[in-house]
Amino acid sequence: MKNKTPLVLFFAPAMTVFAAFFILPLGRLAVESAGGPEGLAIYCRAVSNPRYLKTLLDTMLISVLVACAAVTIGGVTGLFLERNSFRGRAFLVALPTLPISFPGVVVGFMIIMLAGRQGLVGRLTNALAGSRLVFAYSAPGLLAGYLYFSIPRVVATVMAAAGETDMSLEEAARVLGASPRRVFLDVTAPSLAPALVSAGAVCFATSVGAFGTALTLAADLSVLPVVYAEFTLSANIVAAAMLSIVLGLVAWAALLPARMFAGPVAAGGPA
Repeated sequence: MKNKTPLVLFFAPAMTVFAAFFILPLGRLAVESAGGPEGLAIYCRAVSNPRYLKTLLDTMLISVLVACAAVTIGGVTGLFLERNSFRGRAFLVALPTLPISFPGVVVGFMIIMLAGRQGLVGRLTNALAGSRLVFAYSAPGLLAGYLYFSIPRVVATVMAAAGETDMSLEEAARVLGASPRRVFLDVTAPSLAPALVSAGAVCFATSVGAFGTALTLAADLSVLPVVYAEFTLSANIVAAAMLSIVLGLVAWAALLPARMFAGPVAAGGPA
């Protein structure tokens, strides 16, 4: 009994925080979503209502594209920064931490300043071609906003994973006559696969619920965070609670399999 007392005291604060910030809010949302006249049948709206279904599919598509692009760009960048030493490397390694510190609304306004109606891209294309290129308020703009804070997550995760890989395996492959392409495909990529899967899942889950960025940029595109905002402003608490649960389930469905495959490697940050 004496040995168990310190263990209980150790877990008590963690369980208190877990209950206060996870169990109780989710329980409250579940009660609110089932408290309407439809009961639990309201969750059928997510797939039976054409607007909700299109919104869910748009959200999933954007999030998948963000995860794939972020893993590709961030994976190559992170591997390069970890494996090479050059002047200015420390600055480039520290630079990706900046986008993670920005709130989603700030990221959205930055994309508007870049590709909005009076943005830099629009002015340049108007001067060069006589017409403005504006994509801040559509899927490309939202994709750019999500990538802005997703790529640094992948870079940080890949750099950490690449630093722990056994370089002797790659050296052995080269000694045995493997080409650089075969070394990358057969040795480097498999060793980084858990980190890439984990980082991609985090990027997907973050994009699904990136409320501030979506609210700022998704003027011509309906995604789940924007629909949630509409219900919140309309005081439709039942529908807002249901959509909150759906957002959480979609993110959890992506993170759980990735964690089972990749282990504890992950990177996160505010969106």
